[in-house]
Amino acid sequence: MTTPTGEKTIRAAIVDDHGIVRQGLRALLTRPGIEVVGEAESGNAAIQLAETLHPDVMLLDIRMKDGDGLQSLPNIKAVSPQTSVIILTTYANPAYLARAISGGAAGYLSKETDPDQIVRAVRAAAAGDDLIDRTLLLAALSHATSDSTPPPTDLDGSDVTIEPLSERESDVLRLMVQGFSNSVIAETLTISLPTVKTHVQHILQKLHVSDRTQAALLAMRLKLVE
Repeated sequence: MTTPTGEKTIRAAIVDDHGIVRQGLRALLTRPGIEVVGEAESGNAAIQLAETLHPDVMLLDIRMKDGDGLQSLPNIKAVSPQTSVIILTTYANPAYLARAISGGAAGYLSKETDPDQIVRAVRAAAAGDDLIDRTLLLAALSHATSDSTPPPTDLDGSDVTIEPLSERESDVLRLMVQGFSNSVIAETLTISLPTVKTHVQHILQKLHVSDRTQAALLAMRLKLVE
């Protein structure tokens, strides 16, 4: 489906165990260019929804009955890799954020955030843009790579064959690890935004990960950049 201007309509899904929250988010997202295609009230139901509908973006709560969001996140990404998942929660701490990143989340927002920011986040996630605050990202990466945090089974590098990165790809990855967005990377390296996006895609392919935050986490674990 496309909008009257020819742009693709963003297909969104909402997962929260509180009906009033789902109702509010549906009302918030019901606007030109966004269509809410499904709702779920548990982590397990979210997996089924992702497998059936393959939404472009999913807003996912953490603490829910029948499997919470962070537990279900890797399975959601497994059945629908193209779905960008935004964690929308009241629990904002580095441990949760680290799990969200390692599980493949594209963003992490507080339920207290400005409603317009949620809409902007949905549009950004659908476009493949960076959504996690740089300070939070660095805190999460630090937490995730500490000795006290067991590595995720899919990001510990044990079964990953890393393809060599070009010098420019290494430059881009180094800035990704620092939490910079594509636009800032483009400005820093004096290259175009489309070129940055191409490098990012090549990096994801070579590292065998699905998004930039997982690439940053893996780079930290395997010390791919200095």
